[in-house]
Amino acid sequence: MVSTIKHRYTLDEYRALEEKAEGRNEYRDGEIVPIPGGTLKHSRIGGNILTYFTSILRDTQFEPINSDLRLWIPEYRRGVYPDVMIFDGEPQLNENRSDEVLNPILIVEVLCPSTADYDRQSKFRMYRSITSFTEYLLVEQDEPFIERYSKQTQGWLLSEFNGLDGSISLDSVGKELAIAEIYRGVVFE
Repeated sequence: MVSTIKHRYTLDEYRALEEKAEGRNEYRDGEIVPIPGGTLKHSRIGGNILTYFTSILRDTQFEPINSDLRLWIPEYRRGVYPDVMIFDGEPQLNENRSDEVLNPILIVEVLCPSTADYDRQSKFRMYRSITSFTEYLLVEQDEPFIERYSKQTQGWLLSEFNGLDGSISLDSVGKELAIAEIYRGVVFE
């Protein structure tokens, strides 16, 4: 039996490597995990959501940010890249870094087969440790289906949206998100 020794990276080592990396990598308490590349559908959906949020939140205190910005989750020592985050006011920077934030109120993940379980389970558990976080959207890319989790006093409430009709009421920003806009230009097989 051959054992392999995994290298554990300090947070500073990870940050230095990430600044030069061609792709993006998550930091998982000492481990560096590459994030798989997206598909055209994934990119189109993420772009649609960001564009729509930018439009409907213009002239409000809310700011949508794309997946280039890393979210630091202190309790779990994780650095992740959600597809879209929304902030109420100015994003709080981690240790005054310009590439890590701490306080989204809404997070959107566009699901892909290789990461859907992680986004629904482990990642969602970690996101719930963020005090400001109150709403989570999980968006399927291969069919028009969205799961919305909203924080309630007794826990998290799940609402499901199937099909292109209708809209999703977003309590965290006081706006409606038209489902057809999320999937604009996406062709389903």
